[in-house]
Amino acid sequence: MGTDTGLTLRPWAESDLEAVRDAFNEPLMLRQLPPSMRRTAVDDEMAGRWIADRRREREEDAGYSWAVTHGPVVVGCVAVGAVDRVHDTGWVSYWTVRAAQGRGVASSALRAAAGWAFGELGLFRLELGHRTDNRASCEVAGRAGFAVEGLQRAKLRYGGTRHDVELHSRLATDS
Repeated sequence: MGTDTGLTLRPWAESDLEAVRDAFNEPLMLRQLPPSMRRTAVDDEMAGRWIADRRREREEDAGYSWAVTHGPVVVGCVAVGAVDRVHDTGWVSYWTVRAAQGRGVASSALRAAAGWAFGELGLFRLELGHRTDNRASCEVAGRAGFAVEGLQRAKLRYGGTRHDVELHSRLATDS
């Protein structure tokens, strides 16, 4: 699937192992891994397991994750997870590699994924949350049409520090 800025979204492949490993070895990315995978560094085995988990989620209709590419280069990830068919909702997430940050990659990928989720997947509501100290993620959400809904106090804990989270949503009926 393409974006409005010429990027491509495609399912993760085994050939992306190095890109996943390198992305998650950035200090702020390590904490984004599931607790069972958190260590001081991500190796090839862990990166392969992360890719396999994305494939399994897709097969189970539980989540859809894409490598965001610029030509052959992986520049990020966008996902629609926690798909709830009873309420037609999903939770979106995104990340970019350091070299792609600040270039509109995440917001472009998020707009494309949201369009797909509302169209092909038939969802009605998408949600996302970000730490309140992550202004860049807030800007991504806003540029992708996600409205601020509120504050979730002390929702996340990284080490001994708790973080407030700002909740955003977008509906299929939003323009």
